Amino acid sequence: MGEAQIINGINIDGLFSTVGAIKSNAEIAKFKFRAANKWVAGTHNRATISGFYGAGKEDTSREPMRFDLDEPPVLLGENKGANPVEYLLVALSGCLTTSLIAHAAARKIKIKKVESRYEGNLDLRGFLGIAEDVKVGFESIRVYFKIDADISDEQKKELIRMAQKYSPVFNTIANPVNVSVRIEKN
Repeated sequence: MGEAQIINGINIDGLFSTVGAIKSNAEIAKFKFRAANKWVAGTHNRATISGFYGAGKEDTSREPMRFDLDEPPVLLGENKGANPVEYLLVALSGCLTTSLIAHAAARKIKIKKVESRYEGNLDLRGFLGIAEDVKVGFESIRVYFKIDADISDEQKKELIRMAQKYSPVFNTIANPVNVSVRIEKN
C-alpha cells in the first residue's frame, strides 16, 4: 500500500475509509462525549474530560484534560480561567475550523492558513434576573474568517457554509437541542 495522501494534516484515505465504514454500519457513527465539573470556590470551577464512547466502544486512549473556568474580577471572579461563555466561543472556533479544514481536504483544497475571530454580545440583566425580557445567554455571535488558499472568494465562502452546515457545535448553538438537568444522588 502506498503512502497516505495528507491534505491540511488530514489523512484523506483514512477520512474516506471512515465515511465508508459508517455508510456500512451506522451504529459506529454514534458517539457520547462526557464532561465532569467540580466547583472550587466563588466563581471558579474545574471541568474534566477523559474517555468517550464512539465507533462502537469506550475510548480511554487519552489522559484526562482539565479546564479551569472562572470569571474576571468585574464579574466577581479571580481570572483563574476563561469564563463559560468564552469556552463556548472557543468550542465554536475549534469545531468550525475543524469542519472547514476536513471538508476542504475532502475536496482536495489545500489550505495555507486559517484564522478566525469570535464575538458574542451578552446582557447581564438576563443572568441576574433583573429584566425578564432580556435573554439569558448570548444575544448574538459573530464569526470572522481569514482563509489563505489558492481558491476564489466564492470557494472560501462555500467552505465557510460547509463548516456551518457540518459543525456539531455550530448546529448545537444555532438550533434548539434538548438539555435535561437532574439531581444525582451522592
